[in-house]
Amino acid sequence: MLDRTDPEGAIAEAAAKYSNWGRWGDDDVLGTVNFIDEAKRREGAALVRRGASFSLSQRFDMNGPQKGWRRRTNPVHTMLDTGTDAALGNQGFPHGIGGADDVVAMPLQCSTQWDGLGHIFDHGKAWNGRPAEKVVTSDGDLVTGIEHMAAPVAGRGVLLDVGRVAGEDGELPDGFAITEEHLQAAIDAHGVTVGRGDIVCVRTGQLTRARRDGWGDYAGGPAPGLSFTTAGWLHRTEIAAIATDTWGFEVRPNEFDDAFQPLHQVAIPNMGLLIGELWDLDALAADCAADGVHEFWLAAGPIPVTGAVGAPVNPIAVK
Repeated sequence: MLDRTDPEGAIAEAAAKYSNWGRWGDDDVLGTVNFIDEAKRREGAALVRRGASFSLSQRFDMNGPQKGWRRRTNPVHTMLDTGTDAALGNQGFPHGIGGADDVVAMPLQCSTQWDGLGHIFDHGKAWNGRPAEKVVTSDGDLVTGIEHMAAPVAGRGVLLDVGRVAGEDGELPDGFAITEEHLQAAIDAHGVTVGRGDIVCVRTGQLTRARRDGWGDYAGGPAPGLSFTTAGWLHRTEIAAIATDTWGFEVRPNEFDDAFQPLHQVAIPNMGLLIGELWDLDALAADCAADGVHEFWLAAGPIPVTGAVGAPVNPIAVK
């Protein structure tokens, strides 16, 4: 049972118990992604049977869920050259050739993304026990920048559709804390295993609801999500990464009286766990429900923005 009045004590206890500091050496920059080895990728690739592919990314556009909290806005897409310019002959190119170009300005975590290992600190410590001020400066993440994740995040993906297993009409209500028991119930219902090197996708159904009813407080408000008590499961299973269809991965409001994202504080700087948020799992979930297969090849490398502490991703699941 959690003591709602003592987040500091619960976080400290979990951080010490589930720390992976030093596990892959003092110079490690991948954390739990180290669990994805060549054998794991071959296992994932062997899951391709039909050739059906699913993008697990939300759209990147100005109609997204962001409200500007901590300067997170939706993408701003601007055209630099257009068909109109070409038709009017304003581009100055020979023999009738014309073209279009565009630019996007956006926070790197405004839509489907990975949290990098430099995204969250615990009492001034970054992943692997490094001083936060020596890892992330005004020049970016000098040690664990998201660019290190560009190649290795590909392997066996597993969908745990907790929304369908434990929810009503496929959706969990806001504030629903997903416990280890809920995760195991989904594993049992889907007939899959979850273990070392897997990339786990947890569907809550909140994005489905937001699409139907409007964004509301989807970005930062109440949401279903993982309970703080799942820290032990996340560590024990040795999964490589976990992603959800919510803004913040863990249940909101958080399970303590005065806390902000306590599971992040344990999972990222102490466990070295790669966390994905704002993923769109609905089309994949519908297909998994139809054919009963909840495992697949998943390629989910982030855009390698040098020194970034998070980055957009277009995860592709192939069954």
